[in-house]
Amino acid sequence: MDVQQFSNISLYVCVSGLILYMFFIMFKLAQESKAGKMGTAAIFGCLGLGIFGFVAKEVLTVVMTV
Repeated sequence: MDVQQFSNISLYVCVSGLILYMFFIMFKLAQESKAGKMGTAAIFGCLGLGIFGFVAKEVLTVVMTV
């Protein structure tokens, strides 16, 4: 395994872990603030847009190179 393969694998593993941790933080934030259904949807919607942007960029990169 060369350096480029290792960096690609570690990027996807670490970023996936960070995304899961961010979802956990958003859930705890909504739960502790007693945001309700609408507030929880707003938290996940607004803060989740950054995650969606990263995933969309990766999908577009794969689609455009094929």
